[in-house]
Amino acid sequence: MRRRLISALGALAVACSAAILQPVALADTRALDLLHKRLQGGEVPNVHSVLVVQHGRTVAEWYFDGTDEIRGGASMRATFDHDTLHDLRSASKSVVSLLFGIALKSGAIKDLDTPVLDYFPEYSDLQTPERRKIRLRDLLTMTSGLRWDEGPSYKDPRNSETAMDAAPDRYRYVLSRPLDSLPGTRWRYSGGDVALVAAVITRTTGIPIDEYAKKLFLPLKISDFVWLKDAKEVPFAASGLRLTPRDMAKIGLMVLRQGRSATGVQVVPGEWIKASIAPHVKAFQSGNCTVEYGYFWWLGPRCNPKWVSAIGNGGQRIYLVPSRDLVIVTTAGLYNSPQQNKMNDVLTSIEDAVQ
Repeated sequence: MRRRLISALGALAVACSAAILQPVALADTRALDLLHKRLQGGEVPNVHSVLVVQHGRTVAEWYFDGTDEIRGGASMRATFDHDTLHDLRSASKSVVSLLFGIALKSGAIKDLDTPVLDYFPEYSDLQTPERRKIRLRDLLTMTSGLRWDEGPSYKDPRNSETAMDAAPDRYRYVLSRPLDSLPGTRWRYSGGDVALVAAVITRTTGIPIDEYAKKLFLPLKISDFVWLKDAKEVPFAASGLRLTPRDMAKIGLMVLRQGRSATGVQVVPGEWIKASIAPHVKAFQSGNCTVEYGYFWWLGPRCNPKWVSAIGNGGQRIYLVPSRDLVIVTTAGLYNSPQQNKMNDVLTSIEDAVQ
């Protein structure tokens, strides 16, 4: 997964760096119509939805038929519309970040520099000086230093996330991985870090992560969602959330509005939004564009235009261009396929149409 994701993000960075930053104008409807026809014709295969919102207005909203699979399930043919729930896959991670911000503001979580193992006292054998250097902020930036590899297929037991899901105790599995680097120094894509953050939210608030999510969803008028769970009824924090594209867009708009809903309610603290979408660590370099990482958000702070994104395997995107007050949502069924890189062409075409 990490290699496929880096490939997809690299293509995204190159595509975005080619766009020209200009003052926001009315959308070029002819260009959008042409893109719509290209997608209908299958130029980018198996796209399920595209939703474009600028200045709070829906500029385009398209749905298509395609082949899909719910996480861990079989492929199926489906007809998508505005009421259809869709896997976010790893875009779920960005939602976990928002929930962490709510818990932090509430006082349930005290300090980003608290050792993670303080929240897992039952693992007395893991309370070593080296492991106690892992802080909450290191999990949020995926710099825990714990060995992790999501390169193999998710059907392969060597995949770290698959192994975590199969482990008798997922948290012990993650926390007992060998330390390959000093915490806080090296970025490595890790669903295990996300699982630990979700567990901290649950342990400090006393509320399961899928229930706690209502603190984010209800003020945004998001009532229809599913968070897939394992056999022990623990939600897959890193990749199990299912939402409609319209509700994905609500989350994107809320982030652009510094944590406020459309009605002005402060849903997520503004200071947390600012911190979450600030660059904390370099993920990789792609051409002239450095892709960085915030708190479970992907960032192109040195790309043109600058962008922020929640990204999920298969073509799932909540893509934000703050300078244009623009949110683009895409869903697709290109799971584990290099063709999901083509979704970046869709983003670039939309950016060009709304310059």
